[in-house]
Amino acid sequence: MVKLASEDQAKQKKATRAAYGATLAELAGEGVPVVAVDADLTGSTTTKKLADAGYADRLFNCGIAEQNMVDVAAGLAVTGHVAFTGSFAVFGTGRAYDQIRNTVCYSNLDVKVAPTHAGISVGPDGGSHQMLEDVSLMRGLPNMRVLVPADYAAARAALRLAAAEPGPVYVRMGRASVPCVYADDVELELGRAYVLREGSDVTIVACGVEVEQALKAADMLADAGVDAEVIDAFSVKPLDEETILASAAKTGCVVTAEEHSVMGGLGSAVAEVLARKLPTPVEFVGMRDAFGKSGEFEELMAYFNLDARALVEAVKNVMARKQV
Repeated sequence: MVKLASEDQAKQKKATRAAYGATLAELAGEGVPVVAVDADLTGSTTTKKLADAGYADRLFNCGIAEQNMVDVAAGLAVTGHVAFTGSFAVFGTGRAYDQIRNTVCYSNLDVKVAPTHAGISVGPDGGSHQMLEDVSLMRGLPNMRVLVPADYAAARAALRLAAAEPGPVYVRMGRASVPCVYADDVELELGRAYVLREGSDVTIVACGVEVEQALKAADMLADAGVDAEVIDAFSVKPLDEETILASAAKTGCVVTAEEHSVMGGLGSAVAEVLARKLPTPVEFVGMRDAFGKSGEFEELMAYFNLDARALVEAVKNVMARKQV
């Protein structure tokens, strides 16, 4: 069973991005040949912590030039380094998509695309900076694996996993401080989903910040007599089909939840599996073909129907369609 946060730990909040530079410094200290290549955002992405820990020669600031950043990372990977890229997700994936596709993935290089500030958790920066298509972009690339950690501990585990896995890996991190879900020393696996709460009436498959919202929704549903199973699909690609199919077979209906567009992300991945192997009623909680807006993270979660309340409504809708 995966280690979850204690009651006291669950009250603490940390941003997933806060794990980035600190974890790279840990890996460097353990002898892993990690390097970080950033686009003049080393403070915001926290890659600066790698230099602060005594590894300044492993941090390369390419300036505001994400395409060049990815190509520099590719060159470092060719020379035997495990290269992580920084920047905000909207620029680190969107602006540099061509280089990620044709330089990194086409040649299956050991580059880890690990931007921060993904999703609406960017908050006041507004719709221009709230990247909601990145999982779809990265998931569609051959050779790319996609990890979406739920909290600080999961982000640390994802970064360590990315460093150990040969070839391209995408790690999605956010700006906002979020509650702890996992114990500090949790270890996660590529291609695994984790059942955080067992249930028999409905399956909620979530990733990223939506995992904590799914657990909240499960508590709310329990008060109404609904027994919800909550799964963290930490590894969006490869997806743990076996765990999701087993849960769907047990409950008979599924809700997916992601801080991302409902097109092409986790919801699409789950629906593809169910369509092929176990046709099941599904409801999708995510951004509905829209750009974000400026506002505080919690306000935006409620405004765009991404919070626990929205998950409860989605559960009611999918259970109404459930075959008896």
